[in-house]
Amino acid sequence: MLLSSITWNADPELIRFGNFAIRWYGLLFASGFFFGYLIFIRIFKKEGISIELLDKLTLYMAIGTIIGARLGHCLFYEPAYYLSNPLEILKIWRGGLASHGAAIGILVAIHYYSKNVRRSYFWVLDRVVIAVALAGFFIRMGNLMNSEIYGIQTDLPWGFIFAAAGETLPKHPTQIYEGLSYLAIFGLLHWLYWRSDGKPKEGYLFSIFLILLFTVRFLIEFIKEVQVDFETGMTLNMGQWLSIPFVIAGFALLFRSYRKSRSAN
Repeated sequence: MLLSSITWNADPELIRFGNFAIRWYGLLFASGFFFGYLIFIRIFKKEGISIELLDKLTLYMAIGTIIGARLGHCLFYEPAYYLSNPLEILKIWRGGLASHGAAIGILVAIHYYSKNVRRSYFWVLDRVVIAVALAGFFIRMGNLMNSEIYGIQTDLPWGFIFAAAGETLPKHPTQIYEGLSYLAIFGLLHWLYWRSDGKPKEGYLFSIFLILLFTVRFLIEFIKEVQVDFETGMTLNMGQWLSIPFVIAGFALLFRSYRKSRSAN
């Protein structure tokens, strides 16, 4: 008998101690930083760079990711509510993070980091995106454990019934689709970096990251449930509109990278 659907009723809490709970999302979010740190240790050792600069990069990345993701959700998806209740923005434990906001936050944080350590902006970005793609995988697995950001109804045999979210019909497990896509992008970027012996063309890895990751995000949004009410009836939802500029920027940077490489030869 073929599998008709998968009932998903995961507990978002890993363990609880009184009023304190360790949640899967938080653990997986932190795992993205941890494994990203390990990857960067190899990269920095390869290029003979002080680990002290890596510690500083980790701090900049963490601050940029958290602030950007939170403000992205508040301003892109629920601006009326949060602008009327600005103190609610600080209550990050209630949920509400946006990957596009995180991307903007990281870009701003790396700008200041590159100035501080006197490294090229694109030099930093080309290496950071390797870890960011892997972190995206862990974050989407956290969304899966929270039974959130899933897709529309499907009759495919791997459809998930998100019982913890009150669903009774199978839906696309878009968290898994995205997570595995980000993991594949990580694998490609990691391979391209080491294939170039740690000397990728400036802006090349960053441009590949922008094109692939945000194209994946754009396409998967077609089978996602509406996240906020104002998206109902929209041909393209907010996530897709926010993805388009990143994809365009990716192609522009890829063209710039190739043109700069050819002029250097």
